[in-house]
Amino acid sequence: MGVLKTYPVTKFINGEKVETSEVSIVTSSSYTTTGESTVIIKGDGNKKVILNHETTDHITVKALTDNVLIKTTKGLIDAEYEEIEIHKGACVELRCVFDEWYIMSSDGLKNS
Repeated sequence: MGVLKTYPVTKFINGEKVETSEVSIVTSSSYTTTGESTVIIKGDGNKKVILNHETTDHITVKALTDNVLIKTTKGLIDAEYEEIEIHKGACVELRCVFDEWYIMSSDGLKNS
């Protein structure tokens, strides 16, 4: 399946007009954000989400697979981390402010 996107939306991010979708459902091994509000990661194996500060300023990442590595195209996460890892069932909300990413909310690791 790769990437499935919901209906198209237009947003202004960093003063630029961005054509995107509200939600992306991703099964590919690596995905770079395009301005959507939510990314749902599904499928088998390790996955990587790259937060693109040029097209995305606020995003929620939901993991429905075992290991999801979240990285950025520029800057650190919470001024400390080059990457963070979430696991199946976990969800994290991030916001980009002046090219730096901040964790706004996270439910952490879910144990089944």
